[in-house]
Amino acid sequence: MRRVASATSLLPQAAKNSPFPLSWDLPLSTVFPYAGKTVATKRSNSKLTVCILSPHPLVLSEFERLLAKSQFKVILKQLESTLAPDLRTLDPPKANVYVVDAHAARPATGALLTNLLERCPESRLMVVGEQHNDANSFSMLRLGVKGLLTYVEARDQLTRALPLVAAGGFWVPRSVLSGFVDSILTGQGRRLKTDSVTNLSRREQEVLDSLLENLSNKEIASKLNIAERTVKFHVSNLLSKFGVRRRADLILLTFQRRMANP
Repeated sequence: MRRVASATSLLPQAAKNSPFPLSWDLPLSTVFPYAGKTVATKRSNSKLTVCILSPHPLVLSEFERLLAKSQFKVILKQLESTLAPDLRTLDPPKANVYVVDAHAARPATGALLTNLLERCPESRLMVVGEQHNDANSFSMLRLGVKGLLTYVEARDQLTRALPLVAAGGFWVPRSVLSGFVDSILTGQGRRLKTDSVTNLSRREQEVLDSLLENLSNKEIASKLNIAERTVKFHVSNLLSKFGVRRRADLILLTFQRRMANP
């Protein structure tokens, strides 16, 4: 089969704006394989179903390549429209995790995310885009998005992020997480609502408040005048009580509870 060094010349003008660099060595038959249909890979025996949604066939091809050796069942869904009203009524394939290409306009991406959250409330959402500024990232996290990646990051991190997100965890850059925490603290104060979790001890509450300030274990120990191993003990108890495994998940869950109980 004849192969090409660049697929740019084969794409219509809209597809030339694909966010992935158009320099892959692709067979001609893979340039437009998804128009007007949903395509599932042959990994039908895998437990985790991942649906990739994008208006760009070349982006779908790249995602398929990234996940080709994974154990996931991958469904590729080309979006025929990038208009918000159309995406709001889209009937998506069933999946455990949806990976949304955020190359469309912000209102259209928001409409698609809202649609997925309403139709598939038990599924998890990840968003991949050129870049994620604070305003967009915070908005998507508040909606319920669990993972944020750039196109460059997706190449190395997507296969690791999917199982974690599917299990209810978060895959969010530290800088975004820190900014999100600061924005919530600024807008709503530093104390957790007492009715969010009623069985916290006074010391656990102090440690949790310090975590929300993005302090390290060493900094918390110094602030509260306790040993660092004592801080680790309280953090472990907090993770157990909130039913999460990571500090980042604990922080985000705390703020989600706070927003749900203003």
